[in-house]
Amino acid sequence: MRALLSMALCLMLAVPLAAQEGAEAPQPDRAATGGAQTLEDILARQRGEKVDDSFRRGATGSPDDAAGMASQLGTLGGASDAEVWRALRYGLEDVKVSSGGAESRVLIQDAGMWWLEFRKGPLATYGAWLMGGTLALLALFYLIRGKIRIDGEKTGRTVTRFQAVERFGHWLMAGSFVVLAITGLIVLFGRMVIIPLMGHEAFSTIALGSKWVHNNISWAFMLGLVMVFFMWVLHNLPNRTDLKWLAVGGGIFTKGVHPPAKKFNAGQKLIFWSVIVFGASISASGLSLLFPFELPMFAKTFVILNDTGVPQALGLGVLPETLAPHEEMQLATLWHTIVAFILIAIILAHIYIGSVGMEGAFDAMGSGEVEEQWAREHHGLWLEELQEKGHAPEPAPGKAAHPAE
Repeated sequence: MRALLSMALCLMLAVPLAAQEGAEAPQPDRAATGGAQTLEDILARQRGEKVDDSFRRGATGSPDDAAGMASQLGTLGGASDAEVWRALRYGLEDVKVSSGGAESRVLIQDAGMWWLEFRKGPLATYGAWLMGGTLALLALFYLIRGKIRIDGEKTGRTVTRFQAVERFGHWLMAGSFVVLAITGLIVLFGRMVIIPLMGHEAFSTIALGSKWVHNNISWAFMLGLVMVFFMWVLHNLPNRTDLKWLAVGGGIFTKGVHPPAKKFNAGQKLIFWSVIVFGASISASGLSLLFPFELPMFAKTFVILNDTGVPQALGLGVLPETLAPHEEMQLATLWHTIVAFILIAIILAHIYIGSVGMEGAFDAMGSGEVEEQWAREHHGLWLEELQEKGHAPEPAPGKAAHPAE
């Protein structure tokens, strides 16, 4: 009986609550404030709720209301101080500056606080969890699977995997990306980590140095990205062999399984296109930040997205198609960091496989020469092509050019 009474009471309380949630929130009575915002408006904004500010957006004064020159208080131009600042906040005031472009005329913009809270809150938190989770999964995989060894008997002969120019392009991009990742993380997490440990002065020096290195070494990353794309794009086009490789997980999870692959297997192709797509996106937003207010991207992108109807279908509504110059920069920093976190997680997995995760993998980018048996097990079709062209030793009698599928 007590349980039934409790359930009935919960249902009685839930009915008016559901009706309240379903109904549109009533607008507060602003008669007592002369049409100005009320305490309810302020509290709602502090709770993060959307407040319809149309009631005061246009309240910026009028020249017709200016007091006469002979009046006791003189003229105020038809607008009080509050009305002037309100016009500045909503971009309605005709601001004139002696130098600078449109960005110099923006004195107040609300998006700055949202950007700051998002940057030091969800962005930093989820980014840290993504990196930490990736490292934890890689450590767990190593404990379970161990190092992927060469299963067959080593021949003592090597095959040229990458030429010197290929290795240069790879290390130019990879080395610069590692430096960019470290300096970027210092800028993002420095106030939370370095200041408590080393103090403000040390952080100031480290932050300034990190910013200078980050800005200048970015050119090396973009050059390496272009080199790698043109050198390897043809080898990374999808084919049917990739489906067979993916079907068995590339043999990474099962010992003794070596699906055939050409110069790049399906896993390496996924890494390649991730680096190209995300790297190009990071470079584009980075260029926008290197040349502030000169390369706006998001307002035009939002116009295209709104035309497709994707934001509306995802419940985001219509994205803003008019952005202040500072909002463009704020969105560029957020996008730059989000994509960087994703690419860092991908590169951590790539570094793992290319170092401690797989025997013989580092030799490909180290000396450029790989053990023939390694090539046979991981890139059998590619080895077969080299042998047909006379660029690799012929297989020993009775040994297949590549393992059975």
